[in-house]
Amino acid sequence: MIIRIHLALLIVVACVVSVPAAQAEQPFLVVLGIAQDGGVPQTGDTKHAAWRNPALRRLVVSLALVDPQSEERWLFEATPDLKEQLNRLDTIAPVSARSPGLSGIFLTHAHIGHYTGLAQLGHEALGARAVPVYVMPRFAEFLETNGPWNQLVRYENIKLDRLQDGVPLRLNKRLTVTPFLVPHRQEYSEVVGFRIEGPACTVIFLPDIDSWETWDEQGTHIEELIADADIAYVDATFYDNGEIPGRDMSGFPHPFIRHSMQRFSRLPANERAKIRFIHLNHTNPALYAGSDARKEIMARGFRVAAEMERIPLGED
Repeated sequence: MIIRIHLALLIVVACVVSVPAAQAEQPFLVVLGIAQDGGVPQTGDTKHAAWRNPALRRLVVSLALVDPQSEERWLFEATPDLKEQLNRLDTIAPVSARSPGLSGIFLTHAHIGHYTGLAQLGHEALGARAVPVYVMPRFAEFLETNGPWNQLVRYENIKLDRLQDGVPLRLNKRLTVTPFLVPHRQEYSEVVGFRIEGPACTVIFLPDIDSWETWDEQGTHIEELIADADIAYVDATFYDNGEIPGRDMSGFPHPFIRHSMQRFSRLPANERAKIRFIHLNHTNPALYAGSDARKEIMARGFRVAAEMERIPLGED
C-alpha cells in the first residue's frame, strides 16, 4: 500500500503496514525509469512537450535493488539512460565500491532499451571490471558472439552468468531473484520477467510481453503471479488502439492498458492495487498525472509506476 507520496521525485510504496526506523537497513527496490525503449521524448518526436519542459521527460524502464546492510546494488536492465540512472542510484544509495558499484545487472531481453546501456561499461567509457551480467543462455551466446558486446566480455568489463527459467538465484541471505520466460519477440534472445523476493515483500517485474492470452495458451496466467506477489510492474507500452495516428495497432506485441484493466477488473480490489503499469511509450497519455487516462487507471484501482518510487522489501 502507499504510505506517503512526495509529489517531487520520491514515492514510497510499502508492503508492510508501517516503516520503522530499522527499515533503513532493510533492502528495497527503486524505480529508475518507466518509459519504453526510446524514452520520453523519443527520437523524431519533435513536437513532444518534453523537449521544452524537462519535467515531462522520462527515462527508459529500469529498477535497482539495494541492500544497504551489505552495500550491494543490482540493476534490472541496462538502458540507454544507464549513466543518468547510475547517478540517481549513487545519490540515493551510495556505496564505497569502485564505480559502477554494482553486484550485478539482470537483463530481460535483447531489445535496445533493455541492454544497450552495457556499452557504457566498456573500454571507451567506464572501463568497468567484471560486472556480473545475469542473462538467459541464448542471450549470453548473443553477447559472446556479436560485437561490440563480445568486446565487453573479452576485455572483462562484464562477466556473463547464465540463468535458468524458474530457477531461483540467491543473491544473499535476504534476497532472491527468479527469472520466468514470457512470450515476446525473440530475434536475438529469450525474453523473461523477474520475481524479486525480499524478507517481507515480493515484486514482479514484467516490462514486455506479447499478450496475456498468448501466455494463457502456454499454461501461465498473470493473475497467479500477481496473487503470489505484493507488487507487480507489468507491460503498459500503449494505452489503447488509435494512440499512434494513422496506424492499426491491434497487432502490436504488447497488451494495451485498457485491455489489461478490463481483464484485471475481475480481481478483487486488493489484487488490483498491486498492479503498477510500466514501460510506457512516449505516445501513452497515462504517462502524466492529471490526464484522463491516468484518472481512469486510478479510478479502477490500478497505479502507474513513478520514477524514484521506492519499495521496501524488508521485515517490519
